[in-house]
Amino acid sequence: MAAALLLLPSAPADRATGPRPVEPVPPPAAVRVDPVVLHRPGTQVRLPPGVKAPPRLSARSWLIADAATGDVLAAHDAHRRLPPASTMKTLFALALLPGLPPERQHTVSEHELRGIGDGSSLVGIREEITYRVADLWRGVFLSSGNDAVRVLAGLNGGWEATVRKMQATARVLGAHDTRVVSPDGYDAPGQVSSAYDLAVFGRAGLRNPDFARYAATPYAKFPAGRWSYGIRNTNRLLTGADGVKRYPGILGIKNGYTSHAGHTLIAAARKGPRTLVVSVMNPRRGGAYAVYEEARDLLDWGFAAAPHARPVGSLLPPRAALPVRAAAAPQAPRARKAPSAPPTPPAPRSVPPTAAVSVATLPVPGQDDGPRLLLPLTFVGSACLAAATLWWVRRRTDE
Repeated sequence: MAAALLLLPSAPADRATGPRPVEPVPPPAAVRVDPVVLHRPGTQVRLPPGVKAPPRLSARSWLIADAATGDVLAAHDAHRRLPPASTMKTLFALALLPGLPPERQHTVSEHELRGIGDGSSLVGIREEITYRVADLWRGVFLSSGNDAVRVLAGLNGGWEATVRKMQATARVLGAHDTRVVSPDGYDAPGQVSSAYDLAVFGRAGLRNPDFARYAATPYAKFPAGRWSYGIRNTNRLLTGADGVKRYPGILGIKNGYTSHAGHTLIAAARKGPRTLVVSVMNPRRGGAYAVYEEARDLLDWGFAAAPHARPVGSLLPPRAALPVRAAAAPQAPRARKAPSAPPTPPAPRSVPPTAAVSVATLPVPGQDDGPRLLLPLTFVGSACLAAATLWWVRRRTDE
């Protein structure tokens, strides 16, 4: 598809806003970006004259953004819906990490390991062995273990409950291209995401300390009962394995592969005060490790162009999608002060005088003390009425 490359004249910094804490670029509020831009086909980027255009990649879809501000620096078919493979595990982690304490221990049973798809990547979980939740998360992030996903989903209430929770989390984050069918990213009919949504998940993950720590772990020990064995992160940009050079400042995140999705990757790196997040989906040339090299090219371009590029979109969710705090309940209107004069005594009744006290005269929390004045006055009036009635009965008797 033809690239939509828009060259803009350099604009002076907005002096009214003052210096920014992370990088000297105009704040998001100063840049009007139509969200429709990222729905257009082809490459979307806005650069002043003289700034190098983003690299030509073979990936079906990709995006690069500033992780601090959420500004999208460039993208190609950002909202194209494609199978995500194991990058779906980032959404799985965002949804479940807050509710599963890392030190919680769990002994795996046989039924928890049923239903794992053929050819799935596994970390090697065995039944009747007790694992900490933190161990299981390392199995997810480093080994992309679908067996670890199964056990964690069971702790969350089951497979379907996890699907619903992941879908709800995606909506809150503004990731509307994602449809969850299999939480582990295994190929399933209808399961899709997009380069935009994957970048949203990566950015959100960097803001979660547990997620960020697991995603940046290159090597770990995994328990196997009375012994343990080493596991290595399958993200080659993080480990520098298999001939892929480690990227300077890499923060990791998550890679994936299935026969249907091809190779997918969410990666993040920091250089100086700036952190960038990229997502690359299904390169069509270059072999098994092309996804890492195309991500590398994007990161190199992004760090050079970020001070000059104008945003073409944002990873921030629309305001309507953000969780809103419950509004404070309106206070009850204050009751008026009771009149200073005592109320007119009620007519004599055959029931005891105290039964005539109305519930409405009892004090109401949060209101004035006005109603409290009615209570003693009612008792006084009732007592006087009772005394008068008794005097009248005795007089009639004496007659």
